Amino acid sequence: MKQTVVKLIYVLIVISSVLGLLTSYVALLLGFVFVLVFENPFERYNQKAIPLLLKISVVGLGFRMFINETLQTTKEGFGLTVFTILLTLGLGIALTKLFKIDLKLGHLITSGTAICGGSAIAAISPIIKANNKIISMALVIVFLLNSIALFLFPVLGHYFQLTQEQFGLWCAVAIHDTSSVVGATIDYGDEALRIATTVKLSRTLWIIPLSVVSLFVFKSPKKGVKFPLFILAFIAAIVVNSYQVIPLEVSSFIVVCAKRLLIVTLFLVGTTISITDIKNTGSKPLWLGIVLWLFISVFSFFYIVYWS
Repeated sequence: MKQTVVKLIYVLIVISSVLGLLTSYVALLLGFVFVLVFENPFERYNQKAIPLLLKISVVGLGFRMFINETLQTTKEGFGLTVFTILLTLGLGIALTKLFKIDLKLGHLITSGTAICGGSAIAAISPIIKANNKIISMALVIVFLLNSIALFLFPVLGHYFQLTQEQFGLWCAVAIHDTSSVVGATIDYGDEALRIATTVKLSRTLWIIPLSVVSLFVFKSPKKGVKFPLFILAFIAAIVVNSYQVIPLEVSSFIVVCAKRLLIVTLFLVGTTISITDIKNTGSKPLWLGIVLWLFISVFSFFYIVYWS
């Protein structure tokens, strides 16, 4: 009887995620709390389900992107985008080695900070074959800092009297996930929201070259290099959406489904987190995330306010 109730609760959470009743943060937290209270009744299915659902979600999110529009609108922020991504990736690699952090965990935290948070982690983790525990730790750290930025950035923006253009660009570069970028800029002004959203989506395109680099860096000596087909599907989705091969209503529906599927996946990822794993991992990965986030936030702020 108890096992049936546990399964029912599990299924209800999944259904709530599908219906859009849960945010990504809540879903991840519910997964963590669920395994604290109950035993995961579908644990043996998680190992295969999480990488598969992550790939499908990433491909679906490609249908929200327009190549020409994003590239044209973000010409002014291109230099900042290149600088911050390359510098953050370089610093992340150095600190991962300095702190002696697991290379895959360090790479996911760095990728999420440099580009677009959970989306980057979702795209890169299957390529480097990161296990569920590593994925969950990277997501927890990135989401934690993301939540802080969501509330902190508007306060700082008003304090330093940033223009809408400055604030929108700063949020797009220094806040991890698109959803939080929107949340931070939506009340700051329409122009800030427009710039932030467009620049953030253009940064998402950098998932493609980073995926290729990750593929070669983490290749298996025995198996060699095998290009992930889902990245090709992601590129195809962007092309299809850019040239409006399918109606806008259809592509919008696909994006909604992809976002909700990603929330389901985050719940599954949350069920793989354990207190023991967090203790064994230690504080170094968190410090890596904090240092990288502070670096990209401070560097981009001074670049936007004083050098651009």
